[in-house]
Amino acid sequence: MSVSQAIAAGDVALLPSRRDEDWRWTDLRGLIRAMPPVSPASDRQFETGAFGEGDVLLVNGVVRGDVKALVVPAGERRTVRLRVIADTSETAHGTDLSVWVGEGAELTLLETYEGLGEGYLTETRLNLTVEADARLERVVLAADTAEAVAVSTATVALSRGSRFEQTVLTTGARRQRIETQVAHPGEGATVRMDAGYLLGGQRHADLTTAVAHEGVGGETSQLTKGIVRDQARGVFQGRIVVEKGADKTDARMGHHALILSEKAEIDAKPELLIYADDVSCAHGNTVGALDEDALFYARQRGIPDAQARAMLAEAFVGEVVDRIANDKARDVARQWVAAHLGAV
Repeated sequence: MSVSQAIAAGDVALLPSRRDEDWRWTDLRGLIRAMPPVSPASDRQFETGAFGEGDVLLVNGVVRGDVKALVVPAGERRTVRLRVIADTSETAHGTDLSVWVGEGAELTLLETYEGLGEGYLTETRLNLTVEADARLERVVLAADTAEAVAVSTATVALSRGSRFEQTVLTTGARRQRIETQVAHPGEGATVRMDAGYLLGGQRHADLTTAVAHEGVGGETSQLTKGIVRDQARGVFQGRIVVEKGADKTDARMGHHALILSEKAEIDAKPELLIYADDVSCAHGNTVGALDEDALFYARQRGIPDAQARAMLAEAFVGEVVDRIANDKARDVARQWVAAHLGAV
């Protein structure tokens, strides 16, 4: 069952529900009682996005222009701005896009999700292939609207010596799920997969990841940080599987969150499933509040309470932003976080 299948069939019974263990905190079937009609086409011209003009636009599930896939030939280096825009209300759409990074090539994929309507239902599916000794850095800024239901699913296939780096930053939606599934071959391939969520009001964000280490000598480093307040709900599900024979694997996962109000909620499920012997693996999970000692110190220095809280929150999430390799993307992400913390 998937969102795209439900949209194509017009059948809410095909939506994921809490009966699926991986969707138990992001129940769509219990939320959506009737499938919305299919989204109409849009020919609107849009203002410049967070990363600049879009090289590729996906609007209401349709790719503008003659773009069937994003291809970076072997040995080349490219930066692509991908804008996924929902210019609709109370309708539904899904779309697929393939990304292929050739041997020894490098791609920086700057990806934004932008909601211009309310009550839409959408799924975007990306199929990412990174060939031998290639590198893909994916930076995602997700700004769906408060009443949207939005799912983004990325499937990543790595090869020998490749590198996949990802940073997802989101403000959530009525229901939002950003999922990444990585097939890790070992063989010197490396993964850095980070995320930050900034949630206020009644927004919900589900960050789900799965990395399957299938060969010898692979690395994965994962850091997720979140801030929730009001009646918002943050969900983190991270699974790293080290298959039998995937010796010399080095895999580390951390999830850390701040709850800034009594009615906010965090659900976290970090998992390490290890079937090999010679590995180095660890995970950590913490949920707490802002450091009262740091707030007291700031007050003693004459810093207003609201400003002190904003500074501490920005520094907390800033650890995720600082790990972005691309300088310009890191600067944009830092500004984006600072702008959206005002709503949190």
